[in-house]
Amino acid sequence: MARTVTAGRGPVRSAGRALARGVGGPAGALGRRIRRATRSGGAGESGLAKLIELHAVNSAGDMMITVALASTVFFSVPSGEARGRVALYLLVTMAPFALLAPVIGPLLDRLQHGRRAAMAMAMMARAVLAWTMAGVIATAGLGLYPAALGVLVASKAYGVVRSAVVPRLLPGRTTLVKANSRVTLSGLLATAVAAPVAAGLNVIGPQWPLYGAFVVFLCGAILSLSLPAKVDSARGEEKVRLSADEEAPPEPAGLPGRKPGLLSVGSSVLHALQGNGGLRALSGFLTMFLAFMMREHPLNGLTPAMSLGVVGVAAGVGNAFGTALGAWLKARGPEMIIATVLVCALTTATVAAGWYTLFTVAALTAVAGISQALAKLSLDALIQRDVPELVRTSAFARSETALQLSWVVGGGLGILLPLNGPLGMGCAAGLVLVAFGVSVRGLFGGARRGSTARARVA
Repeated sequence: MARTVTAGRGPVRSAGRALARGVGGPAGALGRRIRRATRSGGAGESGLAKLIELHAVNSAGDMMITVALASTVFFSVPSGEARGRVALYLLVTMAPFALLAPVIGPLLDRLQHGRRAAMAMAMMARAVLAWTMAGVIATAGLGLYPAALGVLVASKAYGVVRSAVVPRLLPGRTTLVKANSRVTLSGLLATAVAAPVAAGLNVIGPQWPLYGAFVVFLCGAILSLSLPAKVDSARGEEKVRLSADEEAPPEPAGLPGRKPGLLSVGSSVLHALQGNGGLRALSGFLTMFLAFMMREHPLNGLTPAMSLGVVGVAAGVGNAFGTALGAWLKARGPEMIIATVLVCALTTATVAAGWYTLFTVAALTAVAGISQALAKLSLDALIQRDVPELVRTSAFARSETALQLSWVVGGGLGILLPLNGPLGMGCAAGLVLVAFGVSVRGLFGGARRGSTARARVA
């Protein structure tokens, strides 16, 4: 009788399956853990989890474009030429943006019924522009700069719409600021993952990070359209103008022939915005000034790349720590937190100006990151407390635009300043001192007056 022989799986097939289980198991477990984290606290049911994932995709794409531009505009040429290139980049991109930014908020207010489409269009615009830049980035010709401007405007437009969308996706037991902190943390984590990936692609060629960004932004456009339909609901919303006039009564909104007026944002919000503007200008200044300073005059015998890496990591860790710390400071007054971080940033910058070392500079970038994160969370808390719900989303859009412009001012100053370490740190201290001087009295006054509705940082 003939015996039937059954073929086994074979050693190659068995090894392949074992390898797939070994790699796929941990990756799948990590993916499930991330999904559980983003969907916790009712975020999955409300739709906030999808916005958290969308912002992570957005941040990853922006980081890939940043790496591609930095490698071409900054790292690929001698320091003197790089300074001119970056100055040209700021002039060609930031100057028009400074004119366009005040228009972004009001323009997007008109898209209250199409926020998902607006976010998808911002993603698609950056995808197309990333592909366009990939064709010209090797030569760094003038054609690169209009595309970079378009990417910048689209990125800020996305940020404004995202700020307006968050209140529509709040879970029942989550505050606006806690939701914003979760969204921000997802972006920071995605940036940390995308940066080495983009650097690896850049080794192949400067255009490859842009091709990667193209794919990422296409995915972002699809995710934008998958947000819940309530994102496009504008029921009960009105526009708002930020004004310091506290005595004038609120103008009625929605009357024919009249512009929508201020529905009492309160002085605390405006003084908090001034303090945040100073810290955001400090961030822009340190980014630009230290990028050239560390390249031209590295500290403590380190190479330029290592010096830049130290201050860059310090800034990133500080930002992440400040965002996480905001969840712990639940019962602290937002005004006092902003005043405190202004004092901390001013003190650290003053110390760095007097004792200019790698340690003090890294400490300043870390404190600036912590201060910026906590101050922004506190500003969000004050908008939540003092701005009526009818105009809250518009206030978020206006404040975000103002903060972006503050970064532009600080970054431009960092480019123009001579490469002198103590002078630069003194200028950084001056930026914070101005913000402290114009805002601290109002912040203390607001903290003394308090509010019938208790504000929470998270």
